[in-house]
Amino acid sequence: MRRRTILAFLLVAAVWGTAFPVTKVALASIPPALLAAVRFDVAAALLFALAAWRGDRLRPAGAEWRPIAAGGVLLVGVHHALLFAGQLYVTSAVAAVLLGLIPVVTPALTRLTAARERLSPVSLVGVLLGFAGVVTIADPDPTALAGADLLGVGLVFASALAFALGAVLTHDAPTTMPTVAEQAWMMLVGAAVLHATSAALPWESLGDAVWTPAAVASLLYLAVVAGAGGFALYFWLLRRVGPIEVSLLEYVIPTFAALAGWLALGESLAPTTVAGFAVIFVGFVLVKRAAIRAELRRWRDRPGPDTAAD
Repeated sequence: MRRRTILAFLLVAAVWGTAFPVTKVALASIPPALLAAVRFDVAAALLFALAAWRGDRLRPAGAEWRPIAAGGVLLVGVHHALLFAGQLYVTSAVAAVLLGLIPVVTPALTRLTAARERLSPVSLVGVLLGFAGVVTIADPDPTALAGADLLGVGLVFASALAFALGAVLTHDAPTTMPTVAEQAWMMLVGAAVLHATSAALPWESLGDAVWTPAAVASLLYLAVVAGAGGFALYFWLLRRVGPIEVSLLEYVIPTFAALAGWLALGESLAPTTVAGFAVIFVGFVLVKRAAIRAELRRWRDRPGPDTAAD
């Protein structure tokens, strides 16, 4: 189970990290909020079809609407809506730094709910080192940070808060609904929020979308792999390890995004990017030091071939 958790964590980071260059391709033809809305339309349809094929119960009842509302409205809908709106005013580097605050604010938000997770002082240092690594990779221009539009900063920071709060509330809400059906409803609720956002933005229109083969292929990747697959793994991790540990994804995703941009789009890997990788790695070792020690001890104590033969 421990190895499955690690594998799921790395897969989510890889899938969501590679989504950044894919999104860049899609945004050349499709307005951003509309792209996100259609992405989750397709993801919801796929998950509903899978749930129906499995014979799962599709209709939520009573308190089962709580995690659906928290995940759909906050994690999927409000987060993406505020993020896209904020990125109209700030650079991608500034947005990356602000999103890197998610693991920093999540422990404080857990105090508002029954999910009373805590960070030790050493783990807190690791979280802060991870944030420093994100800042190093983003390498924002100090003048851009100083001159960033306050509205844009506020919108992107609000999107980070919405994501962190959605994770805490979703984890804290008990549910007996089948996982696939629950996630399908979250995608559908989030898509509705994003469609409303797209309709409210005067500069977005369905008629502005150009459905080129590259845009459609990118949309399918974002919907099927990063949407349905990525969020399914994310919610599985959220239920298993809690909102604080799963929030550390925000420190690994930029690493995969930078590598994907380098491999797929020929973007350069600056020395600051490599340095950021190293800082994030040190931060992770500090946060997960107990699990790493336990795994090393288990590997060390594993009997060798000669011992097993005896």
